[in-house]
Amino acid sequence: MKIAIAVAASLFICGGAFAQQAPNIEWRCHPLGSSGNYVVADEQIINGMACKAIAPRASQASNVAQNINSQADASVAPAQQSIATAAQAPEDAPSSAAPMSTRIVPGATVYIEPMNGFENYLTAALLKKKVQLVVVANRDQAQYVISGTSDEKKAGWAKMAFTGQIHSDNAASVTMSDWRSGAVVFAYAVDKKNTMHGQQTTAEACAKHLEEKIKSEK
Repeated sequence: MKIAIAVAASLFICGGAFAQQAPNIEWRCHPLGSSGNYVVADEQIINGMACKAIAPRASQASNVAQNINSQADASVAPAQQSIATAAQAPEDAPSSAAPMSTRIVPGATVYIEPMNGFENYLTAALLKKKVQLVVVANRDQAQYVISGTSDEKKAGWAKMAFTGQIHSDNAASVTMSDWRSGAVVFAYAVDKKNTMHGQQTTAEACAKHLEEKIKSEK
């Protein structure tokens, strides 16, 4: 009798621990006295009763599996949706860019590129015509850049002999652009015939029209 009670107590302790570790196991119990205070090999004493562990019902196991699968699908779905969205996005989607301004800022700095000496006449012309720009010698300090060409055709001996004209024909073309954006903000071409002062005349004509554009934008 004592051995049976000791065995029962051991089974009770193990059974309690096992019950805590496996809460999903179902137990079939009957009063301990109904079996003469004995427990069989596959029974344990739980709360003063002889209990036998039975496998969980198939429906419960199925519900557990469904819950696990549902949770896995819920975690995977957002990632799959992100991948699909990225795949559908066009590679070269058009981007909205602000339009470039062609307005000349009064008082801004300007750099004049070398033009076979014409840059010197143009610099002097900007000062003489009081153009609202500051000429700088360093391109990196400039907001605008002026580039262009100049052509001078001096009178030949035949022209001087038959027409008496000793003056030259001069042509110039200049373009001013925003150094950072590349936008062309001013362009002008001039062609002077029989000029007395040659490149000075064409340079002053370019400076005059540049100042008129700046004033018209105020």
